Amino acid sequence: MEYTVKQLADLAGVSTRTLRYYDQIGLLKPAGTTEAGYRLYGAVEVDRLQQILFYREMGMELEQIREIVNSPDFDLKEALLSHRDSLLRKRNRLDQLLETVERSLAGLEGRIKMSDKEKFEGFKKQLIAENEEKYGQEAREKYGDAAVDASNAKLLGMSEEEWKRFSALGEEVIRTLLEAMEQGSPESELGLKVGELHRQWLGCTWSTYSPEAHVGLGEMYVADERFTAYYDQYRPGAAEFLRDCIKAYTAKLRG
Repeated sequence: MEYTVKQLADLAGVSTRTLRYYDQIGLLKPAGTTEAGYRLYGAVEVDRLQQILFYREMGMELEQIREIVNSPDFDLKEALLSHRDSLLRKRNRLDQLLETVERSLAGLEGRIKMSDKEKFEGFKKQLIAENEEKYGQEAREKYGDAAVDASNAKLLGMSEEEWKRFSALGEEVIRTLLEAMEQGSPESELGLKVGELHRQWLGCTWSTYSPEAHVGLGEMYVADERFTAYYDQYRPGAAEFLRDCIKAYTAKLRG
């Protein structure tokens, strides 16, 4: 079956302007045009639009989506299997948070007694799941399954106070990092403080610490674009500056 721009837009729940823009940037070209010059879309284009909308729902930028779907290696079935896995993980994270909300309501209404530790389990499980999805493979290859599993267990076993400290340290690392960038030197007092705060933050989940592993993690922040994007959202160059702060701090530790 063939669709006009308006028909496909109505079918997919997007605007005709969106489809025209996708055509303009080479993301979704029509199968052909009518004698009057109207765009026509067929089954292939319908499937492609579905993939585009899946990737958009996952938060991908249009440029990245275009690279994926235009790749000669793009496989529709593999893409759908990947979407299913991603959505199942997302559903699992939401289920964990929903369970925490339900138990909190039951505790508030006196139907059950909920410990302070239980109140934060949903957030911890969500963080672990997100880290596993984004960085699990790389972390396990670099540090080994035992180290990653121990880190996850330590995170899950945090008390309310430990969880608050972990969260507060993460925020303080970013805040101090930005202040140190204003001074411009990772070797400054503030730059060294960034390294110390980051070590304390790692200590909340790492069972053991070594300067070498700390430096390796800093290098990964720059080498892996996902880590770089996370830190650079606060200020361009933040990931590199954090790496350099870690290097300066660990060099001081080594004497």
